[in-house]
Amino acid sequence: MPWFKRTTKGIRTSTEDKKDTPQGLWYKSPTGKIIDTEELAENFYVSPEDGYHVRVGSQIYFDLLFDEGKFKELDKKISSKDPLKFEDSKTYKDRLTTAQKKTKLSDAVRTAVGKSNGNQLVIACMDFAFIGGSMGSVVGEKIYRAADYALQKKIPLLVISKSGGARMMEAALSLMQMAKTSAKLAQLADANIPYISLCTDPTTGGTTASFAMLGDINIAEPGALIGFAGPRVVKDTTGQDLPDGFQTSEFVLEHGFLDFITHRKDLKKKVNLYLDLVLNRPVSKT
Repeated sequence: MPWFKRTTKGIRTSTEDKKDTPQGLWYKSPTGKIIDTEELAENFYVSPEDGYHVRVGSQIYFDLLFDEGKFKELDKKISSKDPLKFEDSKTYKDRLTTAQKKTKLSDAVRTAVGKSNGNQLVIACMDFAFIGGSMGSVVGEKIYRAADYALQKKIPLLVISKSGGARMMEAALSLMQMAKTSAKLAQLADANIPYISLCTDPTTGGTTASFAMLGDINIAEPGALIGFAGPRVVKDTTGQDLPDGFQTSEFVLEHGFLDFITHRKDLKKKVNLYLDLVLNRPVSKT
């Protein structure tokens, strides 16, 4: 009779675990590098050997970017309805309930305000764990409201995108969010309030076609998938082989759609350095 029973796998890969952060004692990156999960967390969920940036959720970014992890969450209780009574293999209402129970989130984006290096900053961060970070009416509304809050308070805005695109269960209502968020961001630009867009893995579909590419400065994490349609769809549509690294953040940077790529550990410093420069305020020492 065995002395113990293994209840979870000791090694997790990026495809085995659908949660935002790795579970178990060890984590295995796509290149095969194995790292202790505690060490991974201490390294901002970046594999130290190959630099692979593990997909993480909004709480990790809030802890990283806000001073001492302190912030005020905005519009926390807004959640999607089901105006179209959509149903495929299950009802949209049931999908929402399942996603909310699993993630403890109301929808696929969280918005918050707090201090970053001592200065006020509004952040909207998407969560891929909630129906693939899909952009529904609530995602558009919360980003719109976050931008409006930044506009009224004259505070810079940072949007962290992590999305599979529009939420098909809301059809045209989802697509309308592209115009809605873009219009509000144009008001920020008119008021000379900085807007930074951070693209993380993945940033695709209607998200890329709207607010993710409208920043005064567009930045990304290393190795992130950034594009409109996915590589497989593009290849099938064009009938051509795609170049190496197609739609990675490095490829997108090389072709002029990004301003720079930053390691996650440097994100807070880089964001605040940019804001210090454009707002003509003393450069932060931290």
